[in-house]
Amino acid sequence: MKIYIKNMVCGRCKLIVRKELEKLGLLVRAIELGEVELAEPIDEEMKKHVSIRLNSFGFELISDKRSKTIEQVKNLIRELVHDKNNEIEMNLSEYLRQKTNSDYNTLSNLFSEVEGVTIEKYFILQKIERVKELLMYDEMSLSEIAYALNYSSVAYLSNQFKKITGLTPSHFKNLKNNMRKHIDEL
Repeated sequence: MKIYIKNMVCGRCKLIVRKELEKLGLLVRAIELGEVELAEPIDEEMKKHVSIRLNSFGFELISDKRSKTIEQVKNLIRELVHDKNNEIEMNLSEYLRQKTNSDYNTLSNLFSEVEGVTIEKYFILQKIERVKELLMYDEMSLSEIAYALNYSSVAYLSNQFKKITGLTPSHFKNLKNNMRKHIDEL
């Protein structure tokens, strides 16, 4: 049985969810961002217990198809940008179409309607947050960051960064309070 969970944004989230489900005596077969496969089906009473336990950590069970689809798109984009360094050999629309087995126009319209932002804008916001993170680590040059996140040039990255944040990457790097947002708040 699969259950879908909103606000799972990182590896630590997966660890917390697994631990909490196991505390409830549930056997987890597989866990991905936003999705958990349990070994056995659970009844409505157990779903309530799961929901209460996960809500205390900021997670939320998702039951309707539209919310599941949107959360799946968000998780695919987060994973692509934050875990895979944007390593795909196709454009974003084709990637999402293949991963969700859904028509991209349908996904795009649903996402925009519910989230109030396009998929492309959400993708850009995720990339900018990743750039901020990498700038704060101070382990890569701006050109290395541009390359890692598939920007065509440092100038393009810098222009997009300034358009979104109002700051140049170098000015951002020099700020003490780097104004990063949690990726689940985008």
